[in-house]
Amino acid sequence: MSNAINADPAELEKFSSLAHRWWDPESEFKPLHQINPLRLDWIDGLASLQGQRVLDVGCGGGILADSMARKGAAEVMGIDLASKALRVAQLHALEAGTPNIQYHELSVERLAVERPASFDVVTCMEMLEHVPDPASVVKACAQLVRPGGWVFFSTINRNAKAFGLAIVAAEYLLKMIPKGTHEYAKLIRPSELAHFVREAGLELHSGKGMQHNPITGRYWLGADTSVNYMLAARRPEE
Repeated sequence: MSNAINADPAELEKFSSLAHRWWDPESEFKPLHQINPLRLDWIDGLASLQGQRVLDVGCGGGILADSMARKGAAEVMGIDLASKALRVAQLHALEAGTPNIQYHELSVERLAVERPASFDVVTCMEMLEHVPDPASVVKACAQLVRPGGWVFFSTINRNAKAFGLAIVAAEYLLKMIPKGTHEYAKLIRPSELAHFVREAGLELHSGKGMQHNPITGRYWLGADTSVNYMLAARRPEE
């Protein structure tokens, strides 16, 4: 079974080694803390999280999952294959008294077999560029959402600008995130992600780019998807 898991051991170790720093807003995960309100509001604005059953795929230390639970979701499940990050997520939920949240160490493909069409909202943020087969993850997300439900993805474009900003600048010049966090060859163009989404039987709804001013530290959403971007899709009603 382990041979079939869609995960790169080096990628899992990369995030596990930093697990204890997930909830430090001044750590290597500072950018995630800074963009979280933007992505949370965008998701909630489209899918209305209140009372919903939500799945966060590749949840890491639980930054997004925790905030979706606090937004009023009836149930939030976070899944990941990085054991240490999951333990940090569980501990934080316990210490913070986060309601209606649970974390499990299992692959999205396995969960899709066990619980198809079980969630109103599925999120998969900053994860697709870290797995060997992103199309498999997109397909599993599509299987897990109920008809009429929402699926949200975010990742990084693959072009010269993204290489310069998301890898060279962010990792090596500004040291915003650890060196080696992203591999250029694994980055995904919006057209490629849109293809994965359609092949999985989902309907594209909308997209947003995420910009960052390294001088002011401000992040904002806009139409420019040349570096970081998010896509929203829906499973058609049956």
